[in-house]
Amino acid sequence: MRNLTMIGMPSSGKSVIGVLLAKRLGMSFLDLDLLIQERSGKLLRQLIEEHGREGFLRIEEGYASALSVQNTVISPGGSICYEREAMRHLREISTIIYLDISYPEMERRIGDVTARGVAIPEGYTLLDLYRERAALYEKDADIRIDEEGLSPEETAERIIELLGKRG
Repeated sequence: MRNLTMIGMPSSGKSVIGVLLAKRLGMSFLDLDLLIQERSGKLLRQLIEEHGREGFLRIEEGYASALSVQNTVISPGGSICYEREAMRHLREISTIIYLDISYPEMERRIGDVTARGVAIPEGYTLLDLYRERAALYEKDADIRIDEEGLSPEETAERIIELLGKRG
């Protein structure tokens, strides 16, 4: 099967649903944030503090653009949508699935934005970030899943159904 890349807001379930999909479809799972942390030896928030938001985005783009995997569910960070070269590469090697959650749901789930390592632009509110990214995710997605009222398991099932219909 072609790789799958999960995109969406921080806390949309990219990793949780990605793992469920990988198990059900017999695929590998790759969390790009964890790969970056493992290879750099630093937490995402430390990388953002050291390199600034733009520097962090360049680091993330470098890792994403260099991915060479097969039969893998890829879960990048929510900021991947800003990195056009990375998205071009991910589109070449995978089907892009947008996990769409509402703003109130994201706000409820997200907790501490800084501790979570969210690359939020200076002067932006969480709502500004949501609006900007939602438009980019929508544009990049091959498949969009509205998670409203769905458990992670139900979301994974819906994705599997849609993938089956796409052939």
